[in-house]
Amino acid sequence: MSEAETNESTEVAGAVAVKPGRHKEATLHEALAGAGAGDGRTLAQLREAALRAYESLELPVWRRSGFWSTSLTSLHLDALEVRHHASEPARPLPEIVAATLPDRPRAGRIVQLDGSVVHVELDPELAARGVVLCPLEQAATDHAETFAQWYSKRLTLDRNKLEAANAAFWTGGAFLHIPQGVVIEDPFEIVYAIDRAGVAQYGRTLIVGESGSDFRVHEYELGGDFEGQALHAGAFEMYLRDGARCRLAQVQDWGAGAGEVYDVSTRTVIVGRDAYCHWLPALLGGHLVSPHMELAVTEPGGDMGFRGIFFTEKEEHLDAFAVDLHETGPSGGDVHWRGAATGASRASFEGLIKIEPGAQQTHTYLQIHTMMLSPKARLDAIPSVLVSADDVSASHGGTVGELDEDLVFYMQSRGLDRATAVRVIVEGFFEPLLAELRDEPLEELIRGKLAAKLAAAEQDIETYAASR
Repeated sequence: MSEAETNESTEVAGAVAVKPGRHKEATLHEALAGAGAGDGRTLAQLREAALRAYESLELPVWRRSGFWSTSLTSLHLDALEVRHHASEPARPLPEIVAATLPDRPRAGRIVQLDGSVVHVELDPELAARGVVLCPLEQAATDHAETFAQWYSKRLTLDRNKLEAANAAFWTGGAFLHIPQGVVIEDPFEIVYAIDRAGVAQYGRTLIVGESGSDFRVHEYELGGDFEGQALHAGAFEMYLRDGARCRLAQVQDWGAGAGEVYDVSTRTVIVGRDAYCHWLPALLGGHLVSPHMELAVTEPGGDMGFRGIFFTEKEEHLDAFAVDLHETGPSGGDVHWRGAATGASRASFEGLIKIEPGAQQTHTYLQIHTMMLSPKARLDAIPSVLVSADDVSASHGGTVGELDEDLVFYMQSRGLDRATAVRVIVEGFFEPLLAELRDEPLEELIRGKLAAKLAAAEQDIETYAASR
């Protein structure tokens, strides 16, 4: 282990520069790539095992790129608590939720504020067809057989202290079960919201799409305007059985105000025989965000489209790890991410293609493209491939670019002011991925958030342009 990995650190927005004597270990991100904790133990037994792990583990430090690390040393975990709210039938949606979510048709919605589910709705016709949407706590008793079969089947509980905290302390949560052959056009909305400081939110989602089902899920993670620290340590698992199809989108925006929201979450999507998932996370804000996202094909004929965007501003810190995992073949994959950084933010995206032994006739490609928009921002794009089969095609590529001043000049010569020209160029950079959502209200929501962030960073962008 190198000296940098064993030394103490001083934080800069979650990144660390080393000093002697504090960090005992910094680890690289690794794929889950295997069975989870759900091995026949009861929920109580799993919680007990997670609690033991939580008490023995330290907050994680992830080494990134050989140059900097992601550390949680400034997170005051002991000062945070799980806060609960009474669930009332007529309770209005939390303000941040009502102000953010688009007004559109939906199949159902479940909202968790801090540690409690405060809102659940489900189309009665879907309920009559056997669709279930309820708090995960309720599913553990009301749908015990399905819960026991799938809960934590691929999620672990002891890789780090916050993963253990989620497995030990989660409350509320979301459970969605789509019966065999049910096709649903409108999306299900799953929302986790934090509107005050001092909160530790351990959100947990379990989704099962039975054979031949076809549905959409939109997950939102939203923060209000507050000062002080808060934590979202989330866990998400989706299982798509034979021939199932899902379009999954995630919008994460903890806000760019004075609040310091730390988000360390693990998400895994398991694609079964001849099943398909299109997954697009939009990571749009948080003081320190470190998501582990894993999309795995586990049966022959499975296919995936793994898309994603990120935008960091001010002094935000993003350390994203995405895995395109193939456990068997034939299978397909296509990973395409785009990101931008402004202010003094720091963003790293590592994408990994992992092809296991025996996953012959796998065909997949990973690309990551990023744009620097500030003289103080830092971006890393790290694509990699681990292949243990010989009849495959797997490749990757990554770029870090800047604004094209010739293109800005051209657009100004056609009558646009500079700020509008920059906005159009950056929005156009993200547009190929946003268009794949095939959902106009969600596309407009994300476009609006990107436009607002660009407007707030206008001075940084101009300073960067003038320095080149």
